[in-house]
Amino acid sequence: MAKSRRQFMASLGALGAAAMLRGQARGQAEGRNPAAQNPADLPPGAPPAFGAGPAVGPEVSATTFSEAEKLVQFEMTAAERAVAAASWPKTMAAVYERRTGPRKVLLETTVAPATRWNPVLPGQKSGPERDRFVRSKVESVPLPVRDEDIAFAPVTWLSRWIETRKLTSERLTNIYLKRLEQFDPKLHCVITLTRELALKQAKRADEEIAAGKYRGPLHGIPWGGKDLLDTAGIPTTYGAEPFRNRVPSEDAAVVKRLHEAGAVLVAKLSLGALALNDIWFGGQTMNPWLLEEASSGSSAGPGAATAAGLVGFSIGSETGGSIISPSMRCGITGLRPTYGRVARTGAMTLCWSLDKLGAMTRSVEDAMLVLHAISGPDAGDVASVPSRLDFDAGASVAGLRVGYFPKWMNENPATAVDRAAVDVVKKVGMVPVEVSIPDWPYDSLNLILFAEGAAAFEELTLSGGLNQLKAQVPDAWPNIFRQARFLSAVDFVQADRLRRKVAEEMAKLFSHVDLLLVPSVRDEMLTITNFTGHPALVLRAGFVEVAKARSDWAPDPAHPLPTFAPPRRVPHGVTLIGRLFEEGPMVNAGIALENAFGVVGERPPGF
Repeated sequence: MAKSRRQFMASLGALGAAAMLRGQARGQAEGRNPAAQNPADLPPGAPPAFGAGPAVGPEVSATTFSEAEKLVQFEMTAAERAVAAASWPKTMAAVYERRTGPRKVLLETTVAPATRWNPVLPGQKSGPERDRFVRSKVESVPLPVRDEDIAFAPVTWLSRWIETRKLTSERLTNIYLKRLEQFDPKLHCVITLTRELALKQAKRADEEIAAGKYRGPLHGIPWGGKDLLDTAGIPTTYGAEPFRNRVPSEDAAVVKRLHEAGAVLVAKLSLGALALNDIWFGGQTMNPWLLEEASSGSSAGPGAATAAGLVGFSIGSETGGSIISPSMRCGITGLRPTYGRVARTGAMTLCWSLDKLGAMTRSVEDAMLVLHAISGPDAGDVASVPSRLDFDAGASVAGLRVGYFPKWMNENPATAVDRAAVDVVKKVGMVPVEVSIPDWPYDSLNLILFAEGAAAFEELTLSGGLNQLKAQVPDAWPNIFRQARFLSAVDFVQADRLRRKVAEEMAKLFSHVDLLLVPSVRDEMLTITNFTGHPALVLRAGFVEVAKARSDWAPDPAHPLPTFAPPRRVPHGVTLIGRLFEEGPMVNAGIALENAFGVVGERPPGF
């Protein structure tokens, strides 16, 4: 291990030198002397100079730089390589002392970067000016006789039955606990069943409601949490082998808020290891609608469990598509809130400037009921901000301008369901508007994701702990985190600047429209809106047929995906994008579309 670490450090150092050599040359021109004597020998008042400290770190050669140039795509002359190699131990290597010693500094997992992403640009409005929350006035719906019909009911119905004491939380909790045990062998969506806690919370909820202490629409409603949310005294594993025995001492902020709302935690649900895709240490989480294909990730367990009627609702997280993709594939609603609206304290960090927590439900209004309960800042999350939530379930959507991209609607991954949705927009009284964005290399923004993720799991990478993860393919985190050690810091800054430029383009777009309607897994929009922080809502819009199983993973000829003849029928969703901190109009539009699509009630066969 020691030998490989030295080789690793030598290669890493070479990359930094190639990126910063020009700055060193400028320092020489300005009178700095990289070969200056020991600072102790300098006269009083002499300023420090780059390259004047003791030599540290590995020796590198011109050949080291020659090879490193291939990675950073920056070519030097032979003379420049010679200067870089000779001066590296004094000029650059010391910047790694923080982790290589001798004065090594531990960066606790709770320490966020000093800089943070603010999705609201200077001069831009940051959401609604008032707080308002008005849920729908649901007409009296008879309580079904069969447990499975109760299990699939939306939270809007479940909460009214519990509030009026037609249904007890204890009965509902036992229904879901039984279904979780019955169907998990098919879906592999449960990491930890929290039976004891759930029954205790359900009993308390029934007692409080009987005593007239009703806490709100989530009181007594069983839910499942993606297993990256800390739960006091209950394992929180991140879906990854190195953390499978991790037991936190405190609840995450979102968990605390749901406890305060009276919700009942029945299960910690699966996620792809360290929040990537759908493979975790217990297997691969499967899609209830098509058991031969995985549920997508990384909120794989929340997607599968919600779709199969195993929980009332669930909490997922998204960094680059982890709520949108499994919600679309499993045929449920996913609400990714504006970056900063929901505090992430006590949730696993993958990427400080991208991570978001949101609701996964079986209907659109359900998602807003959950968002209302979990919104708000927390001191443990420096990116969380106070924000107003203005929502009236009965508000009109007439006249809302909905932008769509004509070119995208005629290309994969768009389907006939996506194209038909544009007509439904018009049918419900909203106005479709053709829009476009510049043809830029949006995927280059992922440098930020890769670098932040590698930083978040630096110790796991350097210690070799990544080797324990089940997925070791090229597109899994182990390889990407190792590769990220060789990314250029200069390119990181340039990607950050491109991020602001993209945010400015989105601001221009939203000056002409109120919402966007996009194909759910269109790569550009998944990337753009996650990096700009805009809220998103995916909802079932219809059904399509697939002749081959879909996957989050890069194609592997050695492991071909199942094919189907005849093709299989599966749900398909569309996605709405809203203005920053304006989830209200986005959800109102979603409710109108959901009613017009008329497909939300169909269930996966066999569940």
